Amino acid sequence: MQGKVWKFGDNIDTDLIIAARYLNTSEPAVLAKYVMEDADPEFVSKMAVGDIIVAGENFGCGSSREHAPIALKAAGVSAIIAPTFARIFYRNAFNMGLPIFELKEADEIEEGDVVRVDMDAGEVINITQAKRYKFTPIPAFMQELVDAGGLIEFAKQEIRSGGQ
Repeated sequence: MQGKVWKFGDNIDTDLIIAARYLNTSEPAVLAKYVMEDADPEFVSKMAVGDIIVAGENFGCGSSREHAPIALKAAGVSAIIAPTFARIFYRNAFNMGLPIFELKEADEIEEGDVVRVDMDAGEVINITQAKRYKFTPIPAFMQELVDAGGLIEFAKQEIRSGGQ
């Protein structure tokens, strides 16, 4: 995956990702219109499908709502890179098929940089700055969830294959 970087700071909570006032639906296309609105009101109009969010510590803290990774994925965010993630967001993101990567050097990446994530090599390549970073490996099962498009799609595949 490769995309332009959009930067956010530390402690971006689930209410900044998708505000509670939009939680009267769980329809991904509707949620996508409002993703990150309270952190950057123009985010959705500025970003392109495939772009990547790079944030500070503790991304996704706050409530356990699954709406946050659903909204990000539906808006076209291809990945999130941060030094740390709130644990419930971490699990929800993978369950929704949204890849996230823990990278302690995330603060070295600037807004507007173009980065590529190589999951197989475990690298984030900053094309703009010509730098490479190794990220904390994603467990194999979590990679399978992302590849399948999330937990529900993974379960459907397992049922179709008879658990083989």
